[in-house]
Amino acid sequence: MQISVEANEVIVPVTVTDDKGRFVSNLVKEDFRVLDEGRPQRIRFFSHAEKQPIVAGFLVDLSSNSRIHWKTYQDAILELVWNLLPGDKRYTGYLISFANTAEIAQNTTWDSDKIADKVRKMKPGGGSALFDAIYLACTRRDLVKGEPYEPRRVIVVIGDGHDNASKHNLEEVLELAQRNLVTIYAVSTMAFGFSNDDQDVLEKLTHKTGGHVEYPLNTLYKDVSGYLSNPSDDGNYALTVGTGGYAAQISNGIIKAVGGIGGEITTQYILRYTPDVDPDVKARQYRKITVDIPNLPGVKISAREGYFPNGVPGATPPAETKPPAAAPAKPGKLN
Repeated sequence: MQISVEANEVIVPVTVTDDKGRFVSNLVKEDFRVLDEGRPQRIRFFSHAEKQPIVAGFLVDLSSNSRIHWKTYQDAILELVWNLLPGDKRYTGYLISFANTAEIAQNTTWDSDKIADKVRKMKPGGGSALFDAIYLACTRRDLVKGEPYEPRRVIVVIGDGHDNASKHNLEEVLELAQRNLVTIYAVSTMAFGFSNDDQDVLEKLTHKTGGHVEYPLNTLYKDVSGYLSNPSDDGNYALTVGTGGYAAQISNGIIKAVGGIGGEITTQYILRYTPDVDPDVKARQYRKITVDIPNLPGVKISAREGYFPNGVPGATPPAETKPPAAAPAKPGKLN
């Protein structure tokens, strides 16, 4: 079943942090200003509820690049699933794995144990079809009534940004995510000491949609005795790394990264507005959004950069949006 309802209201999840990276959580609607192509907008809906209904896509990289710390990432993914899907039917999610191909391992459900069971059975190996995984998330999984307003749409990529197997490309899936009002987050699996030419891919996907990337392995080892001090004969990157401090740093860094993303997703400021545009300006295919807080200039604001004004595929008009009743996900596909 295809669902395509014209929904003109724009939803803008916003994260505000201070100069030390701490969440600023005491703001009210009047603190925010939204500009649509430079024109101030009236915020029609504002929320800063502690637990906001979401539909979360967990996109897991099963390429060979994920093998080094796979068991720790696997445990972290489980923690993220249980954190975002607490067993309340207002919170749903789905699981997509990608290696040489991308596939929906578990379709949309409120039952976190179904997703967790599939995560436990995953084993990395092969190529990486990241862009095809995002395409699947935006076109093929079952929908929940009310999205993308309540619940709103979130994707969390656990991978390094590399893609060598997709039929789709970065620009195509980025536009698709923007059209569907999806916010993308990522936890980078790139191991410490390795270069990552694809880091910009994750940065672009997340920054353009209002999310961010966590790099849990980048600076973990600087205080761990023995790390990178004694070359080994086991391989060109197998080095003596001390004892338990090494494993503990890895685990703590990854768990902290997924915990930070989980906390941000569930505590963002949610702004919605119906675009008030200048009638004399030629219609644009893509409209740029700016969110600022005029009376608090020193903070960092993360929000989507823009949207496509021709309706949201799969959206239910916000006037009809209510917190979903105690019922499982309803079938339907995004366009």
